[in-house]
Amino acid sequence: MFGDLLRRLTAPAPDRLPEPDARLALAALLVRLARSDGDYAPEEADRIDRVLARRHGLSPFEAAGLRREAEALEAEAPDTVRFTRAIKDGVAYEDRTGVIEALWEVVLADGVRDHEEDALMRLAASLLGVNDRDSALARQRVEGRG
Repeated sequence: MFGDLLRRLTAPAPDRLPEPDARLALAALLVRLARSDGDYAPEEADRIDRVLARRHGLSPFEAAGLRREAEALEAEAPDTVRFTRAIKDGVAYEDRTGVIEALWEVVLADGVRDHEEDALMRLAASLLGVNDRDSALARQRVEGRG
């Protein structure tokens, strides 16, 4: 089902992904982050749905469907680099801080930050070209919204 997208993501120099695939890459990255601590909590899945609905103007039903697709893609994908490359190529730097905020929303959704999530956040921010300071500011904005 995801073979074509996986082939494009794993190509040595993948083309810029079309919008539906770029959405799926972001959703898969959110899922990967939520699963990184070995506890994919319902609060995290719910937060992913809300992030996807807000970012892409989706209904709750459409957002949940996109998340379910992303869960399957994430399980098949070899590494995180492919997702971040697709996002980095498709999103301007100014807008990537919004992606980092979305990632922080998922990390903080279950009320527990652990070292696996923190490590993947540092890696994802770096791969997206977002520096540590901007990532920390994004985290603070998310924490401030409660």
